[in-house]
Amino acid sequence: MPSLVYAVVTDAPIHISELSQLVTDPRTGAIVTFSGDVRNHDGGKQVASLSYEIHPSAAQQIELIAKEVIKDFDIEKAAVAHRYGDIAIGETAFAVAVSAAHRQGAFDACAAIVNAVKEKLPIWKYQKFADGSDEWVNCA
Repeated sequence: MPSLVYAVVTDAPIHISELSQLVTDPRTGAIVTFSGDVRNHDGGKQVASLSYEIHPSAAQQIELIAKEVIKDFDIEKAAVAHRYGDIAIGETAFAVAVSAAHRQGAFDACAAIVNAVKEKLPIWKYQKFADGSDEWVNCA
């Protein structure tokens, strides 16, 4: 039975190495990680700043989303974290780590967690661009 060892929405920095440590297990031969870092461009424009706003239920939702996903995979452990607030260019905004006995299960579960969180977590990105324009992403 897969174990979700960490699921958090936080305003603190996220370090993929810490998530990787959390899923380390002697039963596993593979650890797959994803680190979604803030880039300095989007849609052909230079990003000046970025922040994320969250719904009050986001902390509970990230756990529910991840638990729902991992039950369908042959993995040992998973950890997931998403930041909110102001995040500097180059810092991690979203990270996932998965351990499994074999690499394919870890790859597949990691990708599924990333996709489900991106689709379902109630969080919205606000970007300001160097040209003075701005945009909200993932807003209805």
